[in-house]
Amino acid sequence: MDIGVLLPTGKAQWGADDDPRDLIAFGREAESLGFSSLFVNDSLISPRIEALTMLAALAATTTTATLGTGALLPFLRRPLQAAQSLASIDLLSGGRLTVAVGAGFPGRFGRPFYTLSDVPWPNRFARLDETITLWRALWSGATTFHGTFFQYDHIPTATRPFHDGGPPIWLGGATPTALTRTGRLYDGWLPYPPDPADYASGLLQIHQAATNSGRPTNAITPALFVTVHIDEDENRSLKAMETYATATYGLSLNELKTTQAVITGSPDRVRTAINRYINAGTRHIIVRLAALDLHSQHHQLQQLATLIPKWKNAAETPQRPLSQQ
Repeated sequence: MDIGVLLPTGKAQWGADDDPRDLIAFGREAESLGFSSLFVNDSLISPRIEALTMLAALAATTTTATLGTGALLPFLRRPLQAAQSLASIDLLSGGRLTVAVGAGFPGRFGRPFYTLSDVPWPNRFARLDETITLWRALWSGATTFHGTFFQYDHIPTATRPFHDGGPPIWLGGATPTALTRTGRLYDGWLPYPPDPADYASGLLQIHQAATNSGRPTNAITPALFVTVHIDEDENRSLKAMETYATATYGLSLNELKTTQAVITGSPDRVRTAINRYINAGTRHIIVRLAALDLHSQHHQLQQLATLIPKWKNAAETPQRPLSQQ
């Protein structure tokens, strides 16, 4: 069981007097507290420390934690350059990189990114899958590539990652086609469904798709992205999450909860809610802390760390099926 944390790289999560260089100390603190992974997200429409830049800094300042993207948007970068950047981070970290990717969402949280990147919106999922195929080919030593979107008759010798074949690549998404593609092509799954039952059913579909493709189901890491705020005072925790949802997305908490896993309240309440996802099959949880300054982020991180042993224990203890709870 792995418990990771999303670093607050977006400026919306910093206070007026915060220094973004403290993100490096934040990552080191999380590692020392027992978090097994440090993730960053990717965007073009809000100020932030760029994802791969942040991971490069963490590669040099941490020693054991997995370094991940949740999720990287490959279409923002030229594919050969992105492959070299990822391989470089993997080398500098000693093989600790995991790359979760996505194709973006309809509306203001996705389509404008394509316009800014001069990449067409149609066929974005097929483009994403081919990009991943290209990366893996490069990391395995390919010198040519001929696909639908990318054509290279001669590729110079590319930077090879720490491990043969490159870092694990996960897919973020929970549509029926995303589930099938995860089972067929990817090394992990990183969704954020509001209902643990949907997580369980999605994972079942992924396993079926993997089996149909001749892949072992244990080749796919079942991960989860969840936003958490811990406070013994439930009303205060809800208010903090409401403020976070508005500042980060311009949405109400009720709107955010219709699409994303969101948990508030006391440590016991948070522990119990996460346990339901563990029972549904997740084995790598990436927690986003709902706080809007780095001091509060550190405080939430320390509270969350006290729950790590309990979640590890829950993953090792047989659970009743969700239908019996």
